[in-house]
Amino acid sequence: MKIYHNPRCKKSRETLALIESKGINPEIILYLEDTPDETHLKKLLKYLKISAEDLVRKGESIYKSDYKGKKMTEAQWIKAMVKHPKLIERPIVIKGRKGVLGRPPENVLELL
Repeated sequence: MKIYHNPRCKKSRETLALIESKGINPEIILYLEDTPDETHLKKLLKYLKISAEDLVRKGESIYKSDYKGKKMTEAQWIKAMVKHPKLIERPIVIKGRKGVLGRPPENVLELL
C-alpha cells in the first residue's frame, strides 16, 4: 500500500493514522518533494478512476489565479499538476491497481 502524503494536511495525517491503526505500514510518498511525472499521474488517475480535473485542488491559490474557469484537456491538467504539485488532491492511497482519495479518511477502508 502507498499513500501520497502531505504531513501538513490534517486529512492526510488522519488517513495515514487510520491505515496504521489497521497494522499496515504503507510506503509514504511525500509528493510535494517527490512529484509524480506525467506517466505516473496518468497511472494514478486510472487507479482512482477519475479525471485529471477531478484530482485538482480547487481551493489552492495557484488554481484560483491561473486555472479557475479555464477549459483544459486531460493532458493540460496533468501538466499543471506536475508543474504545481500543490494542485494534486491528497491523500491518494493505492493498493495494487486500486486507489482512493482519503477524503474522507474512511474511504481507505475499502482498500483494507
